Amino acid sequence: MKYEWRKKEKEYYIPKEKPQLVEIPEFKYFTLKGQGNPNTEAFKECIGVLYSLSYAIRMMPKNGITPDGYFEYTVYPLEGIWDLTEEGRLEETLNKDELVYKLMIRQPDFVTEEVVKTAMEIVKKKKPHPLLEKVEFESIKEGLCVQMLHVGPYDDEPRTFSVMKEFCVENNLEIKTLAHKEIYLSDFRKTEASKLKTVLRYLVNPQL
Repeated sequence: MKYEWRKKEKEYYIPKEKPQLVEIPEFKYFTLKGQGNPNTEAFKECIGVLYSLSYAIRMMPKNGITPDGYFEYTVYPLEGIWDLTEEGRLEETLNKDELVYKLMIRQPDFVTEEVVKTAMEIVKKKKPHPLLEKVEFESIKEGLCVQMLHVGPYDDEPRTFSVMKEFCVENNLEIKTLAHKEIYLSDFRKTEASKLKTVLRYLVNPQL
């Protein structure tokens, strides 16, 4: 039976439309850093490279390669950590050209450096891209977070963030960094803006 993260890991990926506190353990990811407006071809290429590697691992058995511990699974969703440059933080309104991001796709626990090396070789042959050299494979532990489901356009996210900030104040939680995480449950190329589903997440510390 195929492992479905939407069913098996709801606490991490399918929150409600109200803030909740959650502990996120250490997971493995392919990551790729970038800067600038996400409404560009360069941003789409970053996404494409991460998905190419993720699907190369997912489809390995069909290429005659079965890593130790492999199981059938659904590829995890695209995630991104978003921040602004120093200049961007000084501006009164959001300047998307000053955005700094780290895109990522989680990988199953069986994925090792050796599996990643094989995936790189597969993608370099089938779909070579200069960004492949900049992809990192890393383990990230987010720890204690406040998260909430945002339904609607990305530009309307401040509405949801204000609810999350209020929740943090009421529960004596300190937001650790101005950066935040987004997890994209919808394909923005195929989904109407009003129906986009995005998990928004802040790293937090309890205040004594």
